[in-house]
Amino acid sequence: MNFLPSEWLRCPLDQLALLRDEQQLRCDNGHSFDIARQGYVNLLRPADKRSRDPGDSKAMIAARQSFLDAGHYHPLATALAELLLPLLPAESVIVDAGCGEGYYLAQLHAQLSARPGADQRLPAMIGFDISKWAVQAATRRPIATWLVASNRHIPLAPNSADCILSLFGFPLFEAFRTLLKDRGALLLANAGPLHLIELREVIYPEIRHTPSTVAQQASAAGLDIGAMTKVQFKTAPLSQLEIAQLLSMTPHLFRASHAGKENAARLDQFPVTVDVELQLVHKVGGR
Repeated sequence: MNFLPSEWLRCPLDQLALLRDEQQLRCDNGHSFDIARQGYVNLLRPADKRSRDPGDSKAMIAARQSFLDAGHYHPLATALAELLLPLLPAESVIVDAGCGEGYYLAQLHAQLSARPGADQRLPAMIGFDISKWAVQAATRRPIATWLVASNRHIPLAPNSADCILSLFGFPLFEAFRTLLKDRGALLLANAGPLHLIELREVIYPEIRHTPSTVAQQASAAGLDIGAMTKVQFKTAPLSQLEIAQLLSMTPHLFRASHAGKENAARLDQFPVTVDVELQLVHKVGGR
């Protein structure tokens, strides 16, 4: 059972510190949470569930893991690391909110590990997702504290994170602001106007793009807007299976019509454009 404890864990029921007690985490009020045999803890409150099995399904997670581990989004992972590395102080805490199967956190860990003297200064990493299937898959990467949890009630201490990742997720900026240390950084990733444009032209009769409003939302929550970086590249030609995997890890799986999905199923050796906007947001002391 390879669970990495963290001093920043908090009980989702009373916000008291959670300490390891054999194969459980326990707070001073006696609330206890089992450590799963895979090496994670489920701290999702029943009130935060909107279905019996919230988040991405087991099949969706398997498809995403296969697609990402094949390296198709490696340039994006590299760009994320290049943005974050200069911002991380020694002994920092990185939180991936909506970590999925853990690909981006693992890639960041690899980049950090490659730095001179990294063995003495690797940050603590915590990843959480509302999908238990995602977190179970993430535990195959023993580089972080893995949790089932929600942005609605993050079971971590206030002012504990030097950096939060919210990649193609559903950010709750008030919660993130509470979690960040002063001068901490939040990195948001959102689809740009040309993201997967070739696939979208096949599955939709009309192409639309709604500009992201995350910067405005973050500003309204009292966070400072930093630099925005565009990452754009074209994948290698994707097989029919890889196209199906890619479709299943995007909202287009639910938005496309039956005819659009049939069109996508016929694609083979089909490259697509990756167009992502990386937005840095900061918490300024006293705000």
